[in-house]
Amino acid sequence: MPVPTSDQPAFMHCPFCTAHDTKVIDSRLVAEGDQVRRRRECLACGERFTTFETAELVMPRLIKQDGSRQPFDEDKLRAGMQRALEKRPVSVERLEEAIVHIKHKLRATGEREIKSRVLGELVMAELQKLDEVAYIRFASVYRRFQDLNEFREEIERLSREPSKA
Repeated sequence: MPVPTSDQPAFMHCPFCTAHDTKVIDSRLVAEGDQVRRRRECLACGERFTTFETAELVMPRLIKQDGSRQPFDEDKLRAGMQRALEKRPVSVERLEEAIVHIKHKLRATGEREIKSRVLGELVMAELQKLDEVAYIRFASVYRRFQDLNEFREEIERLSREPSKA
């Protein structure tokens, strides 16, 4: 079957008999509204099956400091944040929420490419909300602290900010 154009409806084929005539019996939101679950029935063989529909949202590519470009890598983001949060009292759920916030902010830029520095600043902002020790750990690597004075200055700056608790 040819790919439908904008004026032709798209059909989900039956996974049992490959017929193109199926109907939606039930639709409901799942995954906190990020996905639609559809129960379908094949009009040819009568079998029922479930499909899941999600929006395909493209993350912007990252422009590294050396000018190279690379795709956004959620696993790399998670690993970096987990390293900073190692042995800190922050739940996996809170980490995942922070990652969702970062991805949302990246998509909200509407840009196809962003400087990796923007991502680094978003990570630091989320880590600061989650755990100040993790924030300092990440900042020390990200900003390439050279000595104890740089740590001290960042800690003092942090202590002058109003508490976000």
